[in-house]
Amino acid sequence: MSSSTLDGFVPFPPDRAARYRSAGYWTGRTLDSLLSDAARRWPARIGVIDAGGPQRLTFTQLDERADRAAAGLAALGITQGDRVLLQLPNGCEFAVALFGLLRAGAIPVMCLTGHRATELGHFAGVSDATALIIPDTAAGFDYRPMARQLTQEHRGLQHVIVDGDPESFVPWSQVRACRDERHTRSTPDPSSPALLLVSGGTTGLPKLIPRTHDDYVYNATASAELCTLTSDDVYLAALPSAHNFPLACPGLLGAIAVGATTVFLTNPSPESAFAAIARHGVTVTALVPALANLWAEATEWEPETPTSLRLLQVGGAKLEADDARRIRATLTPGLQQVFGMAEGLLCYTRPGDPPELVDHTQGRPLCDDDELRVVDDAGQPAQAGAEGELLVRGPYTINGYFNAEADNARSFDPDGFYRSGDLVRTHLDGYLEVTGRVKDVIHRGGETVAAGDIEEHLRAHPSIGSAAAVALKDPYLGEKICAAVVFTGAPVTLSELNDFLTQRGVATHARPDVLTEMTALPTTPVGKVDKKAIAQQLQSG
Repeated sequence: MSSSTLDGFVPFPPDRAARYRSAGYWTGRTLDSLLSDAARRWPARIGVIDAGGPQRLTFTQLDERADRAAAGLAALGITQGDRVLLQLPNGCEFAVALFGLLRAGAIPVMCLTGHRATELGHFAGVSDATALIIPDTAAGFDYRPMARQLTQEHRGLQHVIVDGDPESFVPWSQVRACRDERHTRSTPDPSSPALLLVSGGTTGLPKLIPRTHDDYVYNATASAELCTLTSDDVYLAALPSAHNFPLACPGLLGAIAVGATTVFLTNPSPESAFAAIARHGVTVTALVPALANLWAEATEWEPETPTSLRLLQVGGAKLEADDARRIRATLTPGLQQVFGMAEGLLCYTRPGDPPELVDHTQGRPLCDDDELRVVDDAGQPAQAGAEGELLVRGPYTINGYFNAEADNARSFDPDGFYRSGDLVRTHLDGYLEVTGRVKDVIHRGGETVAAGDIEEHLRAHPSIGSAAAVALKDPYLGEKICAAVVFTGAPVTLSELNDFLTQRGVATHARPDVLTEMTALPTTPVGKVDKKAIAQQLQSG
């Protein structure tokens, strides 16, 4: 399939694409070739392990299972270019499904297990998905009733595949056991989308981020090289593997590229994680600040603490300097700050950087050809060292969201630079310090939640006249969600409100942690809701 034949995809401009190929960033490899090469180079080495169960697969076994899964998907009629919603928790089956879809020529839409009917329905509509892969249950939630609702509302969803008890749906065990020798691997255009990541939802519902084979192979392999990842390493996937961070920064894909083992963890609590690290000799993992801080605190009471970690990546939100120092002292001196986005740009502190640089900056760009602009409120270049919004383009930063013409007009400037919405300050050495956000978002436990989207759902409640979603500092989540509301009907409790949001299909990570009633929402002199005043009032009280 040519990259130009997929409606809704914005390809790289030909001149830049040629430059990236000439520079060697793009090598023409497809994403599934990372596994093929690993199976050829390290056939008997363990590729993936379920930390909480007995399953472990060598690279050869993972390669063979992916081939059978691809044949099973093709037997269902899933063909090259079809979009498939992939919503499996961390585990070996996630890896099998991901590579099986790639080898069938399908384009996985990387859904999180916390997404519910609202988000899944949105993804199905935007991507025109033909299939959905889900677990039967996970974390106490039964995904099958949601799947039935989705198939009724989206007739294009022809197949629901279930890992576990399928009820009336297609069993995943049947799909991945297919032995149709007639099936041949798909050979997609490397410049076409390999998969669709999900945005953090900074404005309304999350957007779909098309990552091509060319750019995502570079994303994973260059990150692995920068992190000095080798076949001797063991990577712990503690965050949801559908996220860009644990998937390709370097994550699962980077680990496979160098022959390292990936251990999948479904419960990232210190007790569970520390046991997995000790059992499997984990050397590298990635966390969000709230989780890293919890792990650091837990070293005071957990009987078994990490001793094998050589590299701990922390990203997803800014890590404060005091927290960085504590994490280095308790978990590993090999702390790495990571600032990036699923849309592309990745900044890393480097192994060997002095502690002061690691503690006070969020790294510098991965690639020499990452082009950065820092602009003021008027869109003009900010003065050296001054705060401004970060704009970026480069060999692994997208040129447009998938099937989102209106969003693309707002999110990209005329020169093709992506407006990140992040406020940064650039240091003379090229390192960035993240200072805030332009967009109204809440960073809760590593997830970016759009305040406006929450507010729309809150205002839909018959008892709520006006509402504001406000970020409050939290020692465990980083930020928690406070719903400040003005009731016009009978007041409701937080539990009742979240039951209402559950019925509306709102993702688990986007539901309020705190509910506060106000007689009126304070406003700024220009009439906007003053969220800073609300936060100050609540935190001082």
